[in-house]
Amino acid sequence: MVGWAIALHGGAGDIPIDLPDERRIPRETALRHCLDLGVSALKSGEPPLDVAELVVRELENHPDFNAGKGSVLTTQGTVEMEASIMDGKTKRCGAVSGLTTVVNPVSLARLVMEKTPHIYLAFDAAEAFARAHGVETLESSHFITPENIARLKQAKEFNRVQLDYTVPTPKVPDNCGDSQIGTVGCVAVDGAGNLASATSTGGYVNKMVGRIGDTPVIGAGTYANHLCAISATGKGEEIIRGTVSRDVAALMEYKGLSLTEAAAYVVGQSVPRGSCGLVAVSANGEVTMPFNTTGMFRACATEDGYSEIAIWPNN
Repeated sequence: MVGWAIALHGGAGDIPIDLPDERRIPRETALRHCLDLGVSALKSGEPPLDVAELVVRELENHPDFNAGKGSVLTTQGTVEMEASIMDGKTKRCGAVSGLTTVVNPVSLARLVMEKTPHIYLAFDAAEAFARAHGVETLESSHFITPENIARLKQAKEFNRVQLDYTVPTPKVPDNCGDSQIGTVGCVAVDGAGNLASATSTGGYVNKMVGRIGDTPVIGAGTYANHLCAISATGKGEEIIRGTVSRDVAALMEYKGLSLTEAAAYVVGQSVPRGSCGLVAVSANGEVTMPFNTTGMFRACATEDGYSEIAIWPNN
């Protein structure tokens, strides 16, 4: 028997050190709330898969994170949400993309895993699948916040796609203190070594309609097996190229590296600096949260009493 552990993130990127309190404190409070929720569930004996889904649902419901309610906008001012979830013991997984009305994309990803012979559904077919299974949906306007309208306007003015926490251009009024909150995710392991991972996002500000990032790509943004569970965040294209989540597991399996060593190598060597962060747990209760960006909203706890909520390095 080993101890349980949990880690979660609210996005990595160029997070300004001087992020205003009104932007920082609500997110730290949300991370603490979600961590407490996950810890309570693990202590109650809930399976890690349920815990990961529960925590990500809560993060999706928080408008200050780029997933669910807080999803950023495409070039056309619409939301296209995506998510995935994976069970380590069985390697069963589910993923969805192009969602416009589903309140909790991570739960639809789990339904794809459990109710279909497939792994991945997207766009109109995924929306139809959601309706057929009675998943909660709302009008697209529910997901479009004033903050994200402002972020899209800024991105369009400079004709660029804004990545996680792009620092607002000085020529543009700082209308939000940070231009985008990144992907959300959660990984968990119970006392028996069962592992699970879940990740959800709205993507990039001003992304092309139809763009799919790393979050729903198994082995890139999300992965779990008998050794570890990983949820990544950052520049999706780089995370896909680096097969980030799978590489962490592969280094453990084939090179015999510890979770901390494997994750540090991948974040430090497999992807460009400034592009990636991840949270991970191992079957023996190890936890790590490396990133090569300015910061990453993150939190973790282990059965032996350790807990951490942080944004920047060494804080």
